[in-house]
Amino acid sequence: MAGGPVIALSGGVGGAKLALGLSRLGLGDDLLIVANVGDDFEHLGLNICPDIDSIVYALSGLNDQVKGWGRADEGWRFMEAVAELGGEDWFNLGDRDMAMHVLRTRALASGQSLTEVTAALAGQLGIGCCIVPMSDDPVCTMVHTADGPLAFQHYFVRDRCEPVVTGFEFEGIAEARPQADFMAALKNPDLRAVIITPSNPFVSVDPILELPGVRAALRAASAPIVAVSPIVAGLAIKGPAAKMMTELGMPSTALAVAEHYDGLIDGFVLDESDFALADDIDTLAMRSLIAPTVMQSLEDRIKLAEFVLDAADELAP
Repeated sequence: MAGGPVIALSGGVGGAKLALGLSRLGLGDDLLIVANVGDDFEHLGLNICPDIDSIVYALSGLNDQVKGWGRADEGWRFMEAVAELGGEDWFNLGDRDMAMHVLRTRALASGQSLTEVTAALAGQLGIGCCIVPMSDDPVCTMVHTADGPLAFQHYFVRDRCEPVVTGFEFEGIAEARPQADFMAALKNPDLRAVIITPSNPFVSVDPILELPGVRAALRAASAPIVAVSPIVAGLAIKGPAAKMMTELGMPSTALAVAEHYDGLIDGFVLDESDFALADDIDTLAMRSLIAPTVMQSLEDRIKLAEFVLDAADELAP
């Protein structure tokens, strides 16, 4: 098997599934998972990083596989007390989950970077690969809707994705600097692959791609770039991607996702159920790759990770 760094660009739950599979391939420090931070926000005085935490919990085996988010074996007495006192209780913070947010908030207030805080927490939980934020600078994803702009968590959690989406904006993106290890890995001549996980292309992946210099570095990278579709048979496996596509006037198909990445990626993985779209995808500047992409078990996650990495090796110049 080829060596060299592997970069995975990831949002939360969906991306974390493939990130977990990749983490089981023995890549060790060669696996760099770059997490979206456009969803990050301050709530009840705490710094919340939903996508980073989804990845950390998944890779440490602490995630709640029933709900699909948060920690397993969670309690909610803190939130019950917040509600009793008239506080904002629309965003659930579990009793055990609170430890992550409290320690992160304190560390950031002491002057540590988000990269340093994330590395310390991941290391404490025994995670062997590298998880980094896309940037140590703040970026805020704003969802433009028919009713006005909403910060992402207000749209996603508080308003349950109900407002009609008209577009997106990433506040602070022009001033944000891409995380240093991420950019160094992109410029590494031994880079093996860049994998875009099956995360929402608009609000999980685009914030990473829109960081200054990232698209140019991706195009100049020596390694192939492979994306996995988050849309299967017209539906999003997790989250509002399909709804967003419809409201933006796009067909909610894997082909539309491939077109969104056209000119940037070399390979596009679509589910077996969408095999009829392969010929259309092959007309784009990429190769279609067909595999079972619905990850219900750990074995599914590992098999898809192996497939994607093998495909990247085949696409390598």
